[in-house]
Formats: sequence, C-alpha cells, structure tokens
Amino acid sequence: MLKPAFVILPLVLMMSGPALANKVFVTNERGNSVTVLDSTTWEKIAEFPAGNRPRGITISPDGKELYVCASDDDTVRVFDPETYKELHTLPSGPDPELFALHPSGNPLYIANEDDNLVTVVDTKTHQVLAEIPVGVEPEGVAISPDAKTLINTSETTNMAHFIDTSTYEIVHNVLVDQRPRYAEFTADGKKLYVSAEIGGTVAVINLGGEGEPKVDKKITFEVAGVLHEWLQPVGIKATRNGSRVFVALGPANRVAVVDASTDEVLDYLLVGQRVWQMAFTPKEDFLVVTNGNSNDVSIIDVKAEKVIRSVPVGEQPWGVVVAPD
Repeated sequence: MLKPAFVILPLVLMMSGPALANKVFVTNERGNSVTVLDSTTWEKIAEFPAGNRPRGITISPDGKELYVCASDDDTVRVFDPETYKELHTLPSGPDPELFALHPSGNPLYIANEDDNLVTVVDTKTHQVLAEIPVGVEPEGVAISPDAKTLINTSETTNMAHFIDTSTYEIVHNVLVDQRPRYAEFTADGKKLYVSAEIGGTVAVINLGGEGEPKVDKKITFEVAGVLHEWLQPVGIKATRNGSRVFVALGPANRVAVVDASTDEVLDYLLVGQRVWQMAFTPKEDFLVVTNGNSNDVSIIDVKAEKVIRSVPVGEQPWGVVVAPD
C-alpha cells in the first residue's frame, strides 16, 4: 500500500531554516525519507517522508522542484524544496532508480531497472514522451553538456548506451566492465567516465575524436589492507575546471581522487561505510558523499582534498543533491 503523499514529521516543523541555496537533500533508502542539511553549518534541519525506497534525487535548475525516485512506488515524487510538501508525481515506469534532468529542466530521463527501459517524461505536462528499450537492468543516466546525447548504463549487459535525445534512438553501444552503475561527462563533453561496480574499474571513453566512442583507458584501484573485491566503483563526480574526478568505492569506504588530465589515482579519502553517491555544492567548495551502512554523509573539502566531517542522516542514505545558487 502506498504511503500518504505527505505526512508531517517533527523535524519538518523547523521551517525557518536557511535559504534554499544552502540546502542539501539526501534520500534514505531504508528510512523512506529525505534528510535536509544546511551546507553552511552542516546541521540537520529537516526530514520528510519521500515514498517507498527513495533512491535517485535531483532538483530543477531554478530550484523550485525536487525530484525523488520512489522505487517501490513505481513513481517519481516531486516536492517543494522550501516547504517539503509533495506537489505531484510523474509517471516513471517500474522501479525507477536513477535519472537525469535535461539542462533546461525538461524532460526527465528515468532508468527503469526492472523493465529494461529508459522512460522520458515531460516535467510540465507530466506525460510520457518515449520509452526507450535498452540493456538488462538499466541504472546510470547522464546527459551530455550540449544535451544532444543521453547515456544509460545497463548492469547486466555491461554496456553504456548512447541515445540521441532528438530521436530517442540508440546510436552507439560501448562495452565496459561488469555491472556499470554510473556515468559522468566532463564539462567540455570530451570524455565520459563509467563506473563498473563488480569489474572494479572506471572506463574512460574518448568523445573528442572522430568515429565511434571508444574506451581509451580503464582506471583501476588499489588500497593497502582493503580486499580487491571491496573496491567497487559506483558514483562519480568531475570538477567543472577539468582538474579532478572523484570516485565512490562502495564497501571499500573510500573516495578515490583522480587527476583528470592523466586519469591516474592520486589519493584515497577514508569516508563512512559503503559510500555510494555524491554531489558538489554549487561552487564546488565541498563534495557531499552518502554512506549507506553508517547512516551518515561525509563532507569533503574539494580544494584541500580532505574529509572535514561526517553528519548523521537517515537510515541507509543513497542519493544526494544540493540546491542551486
């Protein structure tokens, strides 16, 4: 049975919080909630119900709508980021897990893990525009800086699918290592990083040359005292200035710092247990990472490349997004 669209929790009474631009939103997969943090003080300022098994989360470019994949409700729930009230839902297809929002704010591209589809939804009319057949167990979704190419990763097919956003047709398939989970474009659109959780690598796909996209390199990881099978790359974030790429390494409890010019690992930052997804603050001063098994988020100072604190959130934090300036 679905939960009511909105139920007031005690923490939601704290409505006189900071401006929207200071808010960090974290989905709690097992807690069925979203925790809200103040990115200036890193204090927990609210928590509100977000449907059953919330995972992927993003926010509109104007900061007026917060989108949450309520995976076990088979829907995307849309909230007001100021009041935390549910505004409406969007059709998502079965078991939505991750999604990507067009840079304009419309449409929304949603991975349906159980149905081998990417569902395209108009965020204004709430209508399904297309259902794109992809590989088995689609998860990661990314859109290129020019918004012409959509990437979907299929966990069982072990591919990154390149989809033309004007035709909704797959134009390229690139084989990567086992169980690809996440895809991230560089800001200039010349490279694509795809994490392979079981393969233990991040594929670096060259998009700057002529011809079909291809894997130029595979980044591997090694941490003293950590079993190789625990080095499971999941979330990826690349800085806009093209200097660094950060990779969440799952049960290794580390975030790898990668030199984006050479794609060599520079350092490993110790965070919480089972690090999963990540998000920058608007000026990329900080990187917020979710730790699913320790029920907290770690805050990384991006310039110093140092973990500065951990903040308790809800039960099994999964996704994170920061409100825009």
